[in-house]
Amino acid sequence: MSENLSYLRQLAREYVAENKATEWFEVLYSQAQQDPTLLPWAHLQPNPNLTEWLQSNSISGSGKTALVIGCGLGDDAEELCNYGFEVVAFDVAPSAIEWCQQRFSSSSVDYAIADLLHPPMSWYRSFDFVFESYTLQALPLELRLAAMQSTADFVAPGGMLLIIARSRNEEEELSGPPWPLTEAEVMEFTRLGLASDRFEEYWDKETPPVRRFRITFKRP
Repeated sequence: MSENLSYLRQLAREYVAENKATEWFEVLYSQAQQDPTLLPWAHLQPNPNLTEWLQSNSISGSGKTALVIGCGLGDDAEELCNYGFEVVAFDVAPSAIEWCQQRFSSSSVDYAIADLLHPPMSWYRSFDFVFESYTLQALPLELRLAAMQSTADFVAPGGMLLIIARSRNEEEELSGPPWPLTEAEVMEFTRLGLASDRFEEYWDKETPPVRRFRITFKRP
């Protein structure tokens, strides 16, 4: 896994240096040839930080729409579908979406190819629930604000955004990807039209543990 992570980081840095910061995702997914062990984030199960949040908050998605940003292999999208949401899930990598459609061939989730930095206008303020996990931290800092603006713009009036991401202090040195977020960066969502709802910072149960944010915002 460490060898795969080293390759991923080198690949990402090369594409970022060429101003192609989102194109390395397709390279990685296509090279994996549907072998999830070659993707450090692919565990073939829902994000446990999402599952815990859904359970502890007794979430029901009945009659509500949800959007999953950077859906990867689709497990989080399927989890939200199981909670009753009508789910759209997208990724910038066509190979990832094809993989999702093969894994979940009978799913009601609408899997789509889209770019967070240039999303479809029809998604503007269209979703009751938006889930972003690990996509912002996979983008270099110079693209982060634009990605956050798109993310905020997906949330419908009265809707909610859930962010789960690696966290860091302001003074910590960056050597990504991933590029963890600071509290100040995450709270930029309050300047993008959303209201802060609940803020959690904690060490998760991975080995070794990873320091994370889990934050919800709402659109008035």
